[in-house]
Order: sequence, then C-alpha cells, then structure tokens
Amino acid sequence: MKILHLDSGREMRGGQWQALRLHRGLLAAGHESLLLARRDSPLFNAARASGLPCAPLNPLHVTRLSRGFDLVHAHDARSHTLCAVLARVAFVVSRRVAFPVRDSAASRWKYGRARLFLAVSRHIAGQLRGAGVEEHRIAVVYDGVPVPPSAAHGDAVLVPYTNDPGKGMALAKEAAALAGVPVEITADLDRDLPRARALVYLTRSEGLGSGILLAMAHGLTVIASNVGGIPELIRDGENGILVPNQADAVAAAFHRIDPALGQAARAAVVERFTETRMVRESISAYERVLNR
Repeated sequence: MKILHLDSGREMRGGQWQALRLHRGLLAAGHESLLLARRDSPLFNAARASGLPCAPLNPLHVTRLSRGFDLVHAHDARSHTLCAVLARVAFVVSRRVAFPVRDSAASRWKYGRARLFLAVSRHIAGQLRGAGVEEHRIAVVYDGVPVPPSAAHGDAVLVPYTNDPGKGMALAKEAAALAGVPVEITADLDRDLPRARALVYLTRSEGLGSGILLAMAHGLTVIASNVGGIPELIRDGENGILVPNQADAVAAAFHRIDPALGQAARAAVVERFTETRMVRESISAYERVLNR
C-alpha cells in the first residue's frame, strides 16, 4: 500500500508520536509511506532525523501528492479539513480528542467526507456515533508505545507538566501536599520515567492517554482520572488506580502505590498496546477501506 500522512501539529504530543511510530512501522512492513508535517515542527524534525520520508505540509502538496497514493491518513483536525477539501483519493481520520463534534452544516459535510475514522478508544467511537457517524465508518485503533527492555527502578512520583487548564497539574500538587508525598513535575517523560515508581495523570477529559501508556510500559503505578477513555487502559486496583478529580481522593491514592500494580500495567501494554499491534490494526483499517 501507499499511504500519505498529514499532521499539522506545532508540538510533539501524543498524536504526533503515534503518527511517527505508524509511519516508521508501515515502512518496516514494506509499505510506501510519506509524512507531510509543518516545516520545522518537532514531528517534521524527528522524522527527518530518523531518515523517514517527509515533506513540508501545504495545500498544494496535498492536492498534487495525494493522486499518487492509495489512501491519505489525516492525524489531526486541520489535516482532516485539508483532506476533505483537497485530497484526490479516499482518506481516513484519526480521532483522538474527547470533546464533542460540532453540530453545524460545515462540520456535517466535513465528517461525511472521511471514508473511515480511527477512534483512539471506545469512548471516542461512542462520541462519533453520537454525532451521526455510521458504525461502518468507525474503527477503534488504540495507541501503541515502545516497551523498554526492563521496568523502571526509582522512587520519583511524576506529574506531567502542562499549561492546559483542563489538565490536573495543580490538583495533583494539592493532593500530594495533603498526602505528604513529594512529587516531581516533568516535561520529559522519556527521560524521567526510568527513575520513577508512579505517574499522576489527572484531567477533565481524555480520549485515551498515551502518556499513561508510556508509564505503564515502564512498570509504574499510574494514578489517573476516571474519565474518557482512561478506564479502557486502567482497571482500578488491578493494573493502576482510578480516581475522581477530588483532592482528598487523589491524596488517598498516593498510599495505594504498589509495584504489583506496575507489573500488571506493564503486562497489559505488552498484551494490548504495543507499537506492533497499533501498526497491524491500522493496516487492517486501511485494507477495510481499500477493499470496500
């Protein structure tokens, strides 16, 4: 297959990491894959540094290049719009965000153009169905993350840095003070996870949570908000801890941190959330469109 990927993100967030891993996995599987991303964006630079085929994203490229591919994969909302207007072959859309689809004539037209939506969780699939997207145009493809050779060995309790008011960094710090547990704010999970024992991931809404998956792959106990697609990753008391977004409940969860939960979390990633599985299920979704 020949797949053209579009991503207009300015930051390297979960969706950009998934686009990069999928792009690399498709090439390793023998398919032709090209990534269009913002020039000098973190994703563009990461692809170029890894020697992966990439080019700057602009409307002219979408129109011209799409004619030479079997399928276009839009990885974010702006890319979805570009595909709806400019793609000259069938396209699919990754849907990761947990906010409702807009109810407008323009939105209904845009969402009617995609041949298939790759929902990052069953929660997101349900939102798409609620917005009127037919069942046959939805496939759930969970994120995939690398599994390090060995589990983390450390004492740090990490909280992801964010300036997003919808995320719970301030709540995590308040709860940690109540519990008397020191936490570290991290802007680099890849660097800090190997020396940690737990991750506190609080949010008002979440499509899935690729940062959670990374921590699980390292064998950490994850304390996470019981919202959105997160319960599809974490079973409370079995492979992590789910909490309401209340300081006292989060504070109590600090005392439930247990290496056994981290071991079970790591096993869940190996079973269900690897890069290999994500690539394989994405290929199946592509084939579903092309063979229809």
